[in-house]
Order: sequence, then C-alpha cells, then structure tokens
Amino acid sequence: MNTPSKQGAARTLYQKLVESHTVRVLDEQNVLLFCDLHLMNEYTSPQAFAGLDARNVKTLMPGQNVSVVSHIIPTHPVKIRVIDDQASALQASNLARNCAKHGIPLFDTNDAMQGIEHVVAPEHGMIRPGMVVICGDSHTTTYGALGALGFGIGTSEVEHVLATQTLVYRLAKNMRIRIDGQLPAGTTSKDLILMIIGTIGAQGARGYVVEFCGSAVEALSVEARFTLCNMAVEAGARGALIAPDQTAIDYVLEKCPDIRGPYRTDALEQWKLLRSDEGARFEAEHRFDATHVEPYVTWGTSPDQVVSISGKVPSATQVLAEQKRSTEQALAYTRLQGGQPIAGTPIQHVFIGSCTNARIEDLRNAAKVVAGRKVATGVRAMVVPGSGAVKQQAEREGLDQVFITAGFEWRKPGCSMCLAMNDDVLSEGTRCASTTNRNFEGRQGRGAITHLMSPAMAAAAAVTGKITDVRKLGN
Repeated sequence: MNTPSKQGAARTLYQKLVESHTVRVLDEQNVLLFCDLHLMNEYTSPQAFAGLDARNVKTLMPGQNVSVVSHIIPTHPVKIRVIDDQASALQASNLARNCAKHGIPLFDTNDAMQGIEHVVAPEHGMIRPGMVVICGDSHTTTYGALGALGFGIGTSEVEHVLATQTLVYRLAKNMRIRIDGQLPAGTTSKDLILMIIGTIGAQGARGYVVEFCGSAVEALSVEARFTLCNMAVEAGARGALIAPDQTAIDYVLEKCPDIRGPYRTDALEQWKLLRSDEGARFEAEHRFDATHVEPYVTWGTSPDQVVSISGKVPSATQVLAEQKRSTEQALAYTRLQGGQPIAGTPIQHVFIGSCTNARIEDLRNAAKVVAGRKVATGVRAMVVPGSGAVKQQAEREGLDQVFITAGFEWRKPGCSMCLAMNDDVLSEGTRCASTTNRNFEGRQGRGAITHLMSPAMAAAAAVTGKITDVRKLGN
C-alpha cells in the first residue's frame, strides 16, 4: 500500500488529493480523510441516520451533504409521481424526514431537478477539481472526470461521515492507463471502457485508483469522461481520475457561477497543480490504442465478458482454464451459443439511461440514430433522462419528440431499469440492449438478460430488433 509521500517527492495526482485532505495519518495503510461533499440516496442512508439518533448526534456539516431520491423512484411519465410500493415509499419519506431534521438539502421525488445523484451533482456545480467526494454508491468514481477523487462507501461509514465529515480511509495503489490515438467514427468512450475492462478483467484494477491519460482521453468531452470514470469500478478500481485540463475547467466554470473574482484566480492556480508529477511512481501501467476500437457489447454476466460487434461469443473451450466454469455459467444464463456472432442476436427490450449514459450528449447520440426510423416490431424501448435538467434540455432540443415519434417511451428521471429496485423491471428471459454499467444475473430483473453497449448501439438495436453495428446503419 502507498503511504503519504514525503515532501518534495514526485507524487501522483491521487497522492496529492489524499494528502491535501488528510486530517491525520493513522498508520502506514490508513488515514483520516476529510470529505468535501457527501452524497446520499434513499437506500444507503436510513441506518446511518438511525445510528445518529440513537447517539443523539447531529450532522456536523449539513451543507456539505446532499441527498437525492433516485433508485426506488418510478419513472412513469406522469405529472405528479407517487411511489406505490410501500417499502420504497417509506425509504423516500424517511429520507425527507431525516434531511429536514438535519438540515441537509434534498432533491425529492417531485423536485424539478431530481435525478440520478451522479448526474445531478456535477450539472449543478457541486463537483470541482481537487475535491474528495463520497457516496454510498460504487459509481461515485464518475467524478474523477473533473479531477475529483470520488469513491463509494458503506452504510456504517455514512454514519461516521455525517457525524464528523471525515472517513477512515485505506490507501490505494496507483495505476496509470494511457490511451492514445483517435476513436473511430461510430465509437464512444463506452466502447473504449468496455474494451479496457475486457482486456484487464473485472478485477484488473482491484486495489488501485486509476489515472486515465493520453491523447484519446484528452479528446473526449467531459460527459464522455464521466462514462469512462463511471465504469472503471467495473474493473475493480477504487477510484478513477483524469487530470483537469481546459476542457474540464471550462465545464466547471460554466456550472459554477460562484467561482469569480479573486476566488476564480486562486482556483485556477490550484487546479494547475492537479496532475501527476514527472517521475511519479505507478505500481501498474497499461497502454491502449484507440485507433482500432470497434463498438463493444457484453455477451455474459460480467462487464469483462465482452466482444467487439464484429466478434463471436466465446465457447468454454476457447477461454483459459480458470474461466471455463464462469463462461459456461454465463452462456447458460444468457442462452447464447459459443461461436455465434454477437451481431444479429435478437432483443426484446432497449433501455437508454443510468448514471453511465443518460446525459444530454448520450441522448443526442441515440437520437441521431433513431431519427426517421421506427422501433422494431416486438421491441419495447425506453429513454430515461439522468436528471430533470437533462430532460428539460432534451425537450428544448426536440429530442423527446424524436424518440416518441420512433416509438420509444419518454420517461421521468431516475435510476430506473439499471438495477430494478423500482417498478421498471424486466421479465424472465427478456433480452435487453442496455446503456447501463452492470450485466450481472438478475440485475434488471430475475432471469433477465442484459447486453451492455453505448447509447448509439442501443438505439440501433431498438430500430432493428437485434444487436446491430450502428456504423452500418448510416444516417
């Protein structure tokens, strides 16, 4: 494990962020870390608030905590949303009661700006370079796209953060993933990260915070970088970072009108330092060339069980011995045959949404494919914007009408079918082209089959009724 660097030693971006937030060094592996922002949702916070109440403890810094109702909320296109499930309704009402009691801001069920926490936070200027951001959700790694150290925490840790705004934090190792070259037309950062996960494995970054760099990363928009960092956790990463460049800084300044005057000058000077020093040591490094990346699609029940759209589903005889059993189990669950092309696999459902791919750029990419086409017969297709702000922007641009005219359902914001904690659930055996981050068994419903892909690829599947190379559709 890494210990905080000695003064003057070359440091990684990760080490700089940890050191600047270390309240106390506890031992060689652990520090007490100050957390700039703590995000909460309705399903990981109840026990934490109950613990505070039992000890008669108040939230130390309410203004540095924000809550969002997102996982259990229905997304039906109704004016006033009502959570019919009794247990879920109780979770939402408890969150509202606890936030009111502790003075914590809340994006509640019918708040116009409600949405998925990892979409809401950056679009409202809550995420800035150099911050430490935590949440009871593993995809908090998303914020590394802006040079902030984000990571998920457990329920017991939520209570500690509420009481102290600090966290006992075990240090991670440093990994650098350099990606050079130019992504070809028809491919996105979703394809890129699926390719990387498929190469290094679902545990390939376990114990590491990954720093992404290289010309291909620099060419990505901030929203595409969110996708890259969001899914780094699917390779086991404890965090993901991209040094903030002008693209990231412009995004932050647009979202943060309060950064002005001397504060802006100071912030810009500090953000210049948020990069790894020359000669900084990384315990592991990988290099990739984006030039030949194709659209990627998962075939199995783990994000690393993935092939390019021109590839074939592997058979158990083609994989390493230690992967044989998991391959056999995945093929049995997904009802696929080893050796068959992934392209042409029929689908019955399409889901465009989640904290991975439900931002305005994602919806624009999907709408380009959908425009002038119709959802295939026998396919149910849904678009769930990542937030109220994304939904409003899409409607101003007329994207909602593009989807609706094609036969898609245009829904309200929420996590929705990403994890089936709400009433957006697939039935057994239904095969779904999904823009989400996980394809685990039962993730979208008991017995449901998930194929992860980009928004454009999901749109192509919707209009053809099968997994299709979007590059062959033309526009």
